[in-house]
Amino acid sequence: MLVESQMKELGTHAPSFNLLDVRSGRMVDFDTEASSKATVVMFICNHCPYVRHVAHKLAKIAKEYQKKGVAFIAISANDINEYPEDAPEKMKEYAEQIGYTFPYLYDEDQSVAQAYGAVCTPDFFVYDGERTLAYRGRMDAATPGNNVSVTGEELLAALNALIHGKRPSENQHASMGCSIKWKD
Repeated sequence: MLVESQMKELGTHAPSFNLLDVRSGRMVDFDTEASSKATVVMFICNHCPYVRHVAHKLAKIAKEYQKKGVAFIAISANDINEYPEDAPEKMKEYAEQIGYTFPYLYDEDQSVAQAYGAVCTPDFFVYDGERTLAYRGRMDAATPGNNVSVTGEELLAALNALIHGKRPSENQHASMGCSIKWKD
């Protein structure tokens, strides 16, 4: 089911979490992983065509911007009983296949997705060095089938502003993708 992100209020403080990173097998928490420049918390999954459409570009952006001091954290919160392709062992395989260089966390009880107000995949939340929400929404205007190139331009504009000590434009667009698959 196609859903748009809720566009959480800018300036909101980042909720804390402590979740399993399926890539490394270690527990990861926001406070340890966060950057003093910018931290991207993104809700993604393996099976969603909207995530799959941007996954390679996302991996490339993360690799480049991690070198600039930006932290990236991906979280999957889908119900794996209904969507076994999003199970932790499959998440690890997919992360390796795509080349993710960031933690890919599993939110089994879905409490972190709820705390962030995430409703779709992909759903991006960018926090400044003070852990306040500076950007939320989409990576760019590309979606499967709309013939718009995947550039990451909107996410990149927000990251570049934060890296240079500025606030991102408040003209931000909701992300659009598959609904998070909530447990009953």
